[in-house]
Amino acid sequence: MLRRSIAVTATAVLAALAVPVSAFADGDPQGGGGTHCGLFTCQVEVEVPGQGGGQAGGSDGTGGTGGSGSSGSEDPWAYTCTYTLADPQPPADSLDWEGHKPGDGAVYKKTCGPDTQAVTTMVWLAQAPEQETVDPAVLAQQAVDKMTLLGPAIGITPKPGGKGVVGMPVYMWTAKDAETYGPNTASASAGGLTVTATAKVKKIVWKMGDGQSVTCTTAGTPYKAAYGKQPSPDCGYRYSKPSSTTSTGKYHVTATSTWAIDWQVVGGGGQTGQLTQIRNSAVDITVAEVQVLN
Repeated sequence: MLRRSIAVTATAVLAALAVPVSAFADGDPQGGGGTHCGLFTCQVEVEVPGQGGGQAGGSDGTGGTGGSGSSGSEDPWAYTCTYTLADPQPPADSLDWEGHKPGDGAVYKKTCGPDTQAVTTMVWLAQAPEQETVDPAVLAQQAVDKMTLLGPAIGITPKPGGKGVVGMPVYMWTAKDAETYGPNTASASAGGLTVTATAKVKKIVWKMGDGQSVTCTTAGTPYKAAYGKQPSPDCGYRYSKPSSTTSTGKYHVTATSTWAIDWQVVGGGGQTGQLTQIRNSAVDITVAEVQVLN
């Protein structure tokens, strides 16, 4: 079903409904939803029958859009509420004081919900509320989840489908774009806090398929015909035996990237940290022995 959210005043809700709102949320067989009220504002959610549940999840594993979606575990109200002292404070005769007088506590703006659906109400509190703190490391992980971090876009000589020669230089490299090498940047916010994370590949470990491995701290150098038999300046290898010695007749080369992700709280505070992600890619190549002609 399609869930629609309607913001109305509490006065309008009481005037328009002859039965409690909860009866519609809990017992109405024609639809579902819920009501979330502050002092003067209510957020009414209604599931409209026959409207479907929105688009199906995307090919990237996301829940799609619209309706209740396939990511039903998400609750738009399961967010931290923030309180901001109203400045200036309302007049003494304002209903926001809830029968109290200025100087007896204070009036605050209470905001709950995600950024795109946040609802703000005015509330009176006897004392300043204790604000719930948001763990910046959690926001950092949310920022990383927004990124597309892939394994290396492998470049190698000999090329897959071609044939190399034992003892000749092997060049290994990856395309240097945001998704395969970095930098890749994203941010996440909650509770008035924003964290920005930046991911870059720290190293690539190449397992060459013959029991040996090479660790490269650069993206590698793409091979050019002009290089001839010169070895790679930063990420290369030489095979000492042909791939025909393996069970498949090919060397299965695996490249594993270690993404180092630095994050920091936007606006200062000195809070920083680092996360790590691992991604890999693989190709098969053929290496033959040199044929000597008499």
